[in-house]
Amino acid sequence: MSDLPETVRLLFARPWIFLKGCVRVSDLPADDVVEIAFAGRSNVGKSSLINALVGQSALARTSNTPGRTQELNLFAPEAGGIRLVDMPGYGFAKAPKPAVEKWNKLIHQFLRGRPNLRRVYVLVDARHGPKPNDATVMNELDRAAVSYQVVLTKADKLSEKDLDGVVAATAKFIAKRPAAHPEIIVTSSEKGLGIDTLRREVAGLREGL
Repeated sequence: MSDLPETVRLLFARPWIFLKGCVRVSDLPADDVVEIAFAGRSNVGKSSLINALVGQSALARTSNTPGRTQELNLFAPEAGGIRLVDMPGYGFAKAPKPAVEKWNKLIHQFLRGRPNLRRVYVLVDARHGPKPNDATVMNELDRAAVSYQVVLTKADKLSEKDLDGVVAATAKFIAKRPAAHPEIIVTSSEKGLGIDTLRREVAGLREGL
């Protein structure tokens, strides 16, 4: 974090804590703090990215079992001022249908009912690019007029040429979407690629920049 502005460095150098897990929107805390959410297919590396972002290895639970996150998990720095929301993973075909419907309802209500939700980062596996259920979530965000930005994960698994192709294809995929941020963030939690870029973005959103 040495190349980051001091305010950004301090935000992620200080300890972050798990606040609570919410299985319904009524469980959420007051909407008086900026919230930034992370959405993505099951097994896209969402928990690993959140851990890399805050520089803690075990803040968000990681699992080899897709679909483990079945609630809205909230994290914040001990000093407060911002919350990260780890949303339930989607697209895991083996999950029971009632559970999938419950997750979808929770996601829908959360996206449409949080005026303090500043941005949603939609995580997409760089090895596969956007899938139909990614498009479904983006459609929901477009309808709700919630700003979102695509973050490509696991970029270290591709060659530079293949990664460039995925970035170009993803840019085309979101080009006409009204709520999509045009810049795509390329990351690797394992290698640290793009993590400082994401830290700057998150810190800027906290400050309203």
